Amino acid sequence: MSTVPVTDTIAHALMQLVDDSNNNGTYREPTHADIEFHVNQAGLGQYDPKQQGQQIGKAKRVRAVLYAAMDANQSAASRFAAGLLAKVRACGGFRDASPNFVGREAIENAKAAFDAEGFVLAEDGGLSPKLLTSLHGVQLTEALAAYARRAQRGAEDAALVAGTGKDLLEATAAHALETLQGRYPANANFQGLLGMAFVALELAVPEIPEQSGEPPVKAMERGLFLSALGVNRVRNKQGTGHGRPWLPTLSDEETKAAIEIVGMVSAYMLAKLARRERRGGAL
Repeated sequence: MSTVPVTDTIAHALMQLVDDSNNNGTYREPTHADIEFHVNQAGLGQYDPKQQGQQIGKAKRVRAVLYAAMDANQSAASRFAAGLLAKVRACGGFRDASPNFVGREAIENAKAAFDAEGFVLAEDGGLSPKLLTSLHGVQLTEALAAYARRAQRGAEDAALVAGTGKDLLEATAAHALETLQGRYPANANFQGLLGMAFVALELAVPEIPEQSGEPPVKAMERGLFLSALGVNRVRNKQGTGHGRPWLPTLSDEETKAAIEIVGMVSAYMLAKLARRERRGGAL
């Protein structure tokens, strides 16, 4: 399973999955001990109110840990969320007949929360990235935008689009051209593909000189394009799909910056494309 995204909405949804405070005095698994195990496995004990001596219910406990970890350590928050979700599933939380069934509303809320981040929560509690190859049009724009948001937060796996072999920038450029022109050149190199997508979206590229009186944002767009080319140069092309997609010589801060640039440029392109789709001019 790819890295589990953790947002405010997902934290609230996970909190609902363990909440048995309105269950007529009947307690469900996971227990407080189970939650503590996964908190400590993720290295988040310092954010656990119960381990700091507070008397607190399971739902508020999970929410407190996730909210604190989202700001302090996203990767640890993701590990805790993954462990907690797996425990709820193993306890029968997604089976109607189980005494630990979490309830249809909680499941639907969790499905919607993960869907907004580009993940599919199955009926049995399994979690996987959306297979974007089956999506088209506005649905694909929205799914790629979810990847872009996660990349902007530094989630390394979001820079590669699950099941396609493409990185997020390539997938975004190809989708923009497919939407606006009906096709894209599958054999084009990265710079050519990105350049065609920028031009199709009416964004500035360095090859087109600055025009007198053009908006200042055009200078920013040329900078985004050059940044995207720089990121592509530090991709580990041989490693794509087989571990980290970045050259092993990159430091952690350089890798994080590269991921965030992927997210920023992709998000900008997708926002421009979404505006065209809403106007109906591209469809």
